[in-house]
Amino acid sequence: MNTQQYVHEVEWQALANEVLSGTHITQEEALAILNTPDEDILPLLHGAYRIRHHYYGNKVKLNMIINAKSGLCPENCGYCSQSIVSNAPVEKYPLLEKDVLLDGARKANELKAGTYCIVMSGRRPSDSEVNKVVEAIKEIKEEYGMKICACLGLVTPEQAKKLQAAGVDRFNHNLNTAESHHDAITTSHTYEDRVNTVNAVKEAGMSPCSGVIVGMGETDAQIVEMAFALRELDADSIPVNFLNAIPGTPLENLKELNPRKCLKVLALFRYVNPTKEIRISGGREVNLRSLQPLGLYAANSIFIGDYLTTDGQKSSLDHQMIQDLGFEIEECAYDSGPQSH
Repeated sequence: MNTQQYVHEVEWQALANEVLSGTHITQEEALAILNTPDEDILPLLHGAYRIRHHYYGNKVKLNMIINAKSGLCPENCGYCSQSIVSNAPVEKYPLLEKDVLLDGARKANELKAGTYCIVMSGRRPSDSEVNKVVEAIKEIKEEYGMKICACLGLVTPEQAKKLQAAGVDRFNHNLNTAESHHDAITTSHTYEDRVNTVNAVKEAGMSPCSGVIVGMGETDAQIVEMAFALRELDADSIPVNFLNAIPGTPLENLKELNPRKCLKVLALFRYVNPTKEIRISGGREVNLRSLQPLGLYAANSIFIGDYLTTDGQKSSLDHQMIQDLGFEIEECAYDSGPQSH
């Protein structure tokens, strides 16, 4: 039976029932999701929504990023405007002062973001940088009590423990792509480096956040590989980025995604990782475009505000989108795990 024949025989509600009963979907079923005919997107999304609603109801988690250290990165990641191989005109500055990080937390709180994400460019942070971030985190936790996610690169186990002790709830380190596609995207670090960092985060007692960037020339089979790798890694939060091809980066000419494919990708990650926070992340606005609201039938989280070096849409539009869907913002910072509804 070829893939298209198999796709037409999949009954998405039955597959959703299997997932809700605790059964893992197969790689063949996962590929069928990505090959769903466009006319079957709504049944596919309905199955994904039933899974999402079972664990998260109609709550939407909001996350806000601050680019705490920009540019000057020695890594050669082909998608990144801050990379050493990028000619993109981005701001370059060292780690922001504590008062700027605190002001970012204030803005995140005003926008009803339950999680504030402190992100630094570079391969790994110095101990001095970690200490400065720790100082800011302690004051943010005391002032706002919000969740803190740190994304600082390849941290050591000792640095991870220090961040956890300071109150970092979650640490992000994306796999970015499939292991089989990794060397086509970057060669300055290994896929294993990324996996080891996520495991160090888990061992330190922080919640692991790890996701992907879709649209970097990978195959459908490699998108499935990513989803299954994150299931194996047991990441609590999975940001799904869609490549925003930035002029001046090696991947600037990749323009292969359309909104319908993005919806199928989000459904895939929900069926494969049913209990996890699935977050529509970078590239949401330029890839999903007018279909952004439909993405929240599979995902239960978005970034609000701007990304690292690209603009997001106005936060008022995100709030309106959530309201128009009949969904609600999850404002409680700590009641954030999956729950049956």
